[in-house]
Amino acid sequence: MKDKNYKIVSLYSFFQFQENLILDLKNKLLEIENEKDLSGLLIFASEGINGTICAEKNVIDIVINLLNKYTDNRNLNLKETLSKKKVFKKLKIKIKKEIVTMGVPEINPSQDNGTYIDTANWNKLIENQNTILIDTRNHYEVSIGTFQNSINPNTRNFREFPKWVDDHLDDHLDAHLENKESTNIAMFCTGGIRCEKATSFLKKKGFKNIYHLQGGILQYLKDVKGEKNLFKGECFVFDKRVALDHELEKGSYSICHACGMPISIQDQKRKSYREGIQCHFCINQFSDDDRKRFEERQKQIDRLKVENHKIYQD
Repeated sequence: MKDKNYKIVSLYSFFQFQENLILDLKNKLLEIENEKDLSGLLIFASEGINGTICAEKNVIDIVINLLNKYTDNRNLNLKETLSKKKVFKKLKIKIKKEIVTMGVPEINPSQDNGTYIDTANWNKLIENQNTILIDTRNHYEVSIGTFQNSINPNTRNFREFPKWVDDHLDDHLDAHLENKESTNIAMFCTGGIRCEKATSFLKKKGFKNIYHLQGGILQYLKDVKGEKNLFKGECFVFDKRVALDHELEKGSYSICHACGMPISIQDQKRKSYREGIQCHFCINQFSDDDRKRFEERQKQIDRLKVENHKIYQD
């Protein structure tokens, strides 16, 4: 059985997306899934489109051409990586109120957001002593990799970010810099969508000098190599790869299938770790009955792995 070369494309765009076009596009994409080997997760809302798709190059080209048609050739902020394996089981399309949930309906990122900083100029901005750097991702993403000296809001999800801003951002500005009015606020995330929406929120709150990394960490890792690369660790991604290293290859982390937390090779050597059943993050979260169910599930997974290996060998 010959390995396929899959292209994984992350994308997003803020624009006014009409409901009838959303439904029409969803149906056309599901038709492509039925005919082609297309998988991924796409989120549509009245504020735009967000998601990641996985397929061979020719199928990706078909999908991107279709998306361009339905979005009037708007910038989709495409980030591409490659894999020998599918990183999603199937295609899921969700229609929501927001393409990334913040819960602040009065902001409009398509009309008002911060200043893009491309990867070539990002280092200069974040090394400026008059800049504070904020990681807008969730705590478990930050834990496996981030930019040095960045502020971790320690949020469980993006919906908690506005409250963190209201409760803590002024304190960080006061603590780090003497002149708040001339402070640069630089933000980043995986692919750019969360930090872009965060800049819109901060502008609405009256903050000045707001910047965000264009293309996010994924674009930065692609463009900035060697000693110039200031990102430390690996970049969490929401697919089977779990995390990517500096070469945008699958990193060293896996997922605890009990609680969903990323776990390192070192974590898997802990006495508390049982594959598919528990890790040190969730050892006290589940009952004995829960763990029995997880154990049966893991046995089924292990059996399927053996069967698939035999098929592959034949």
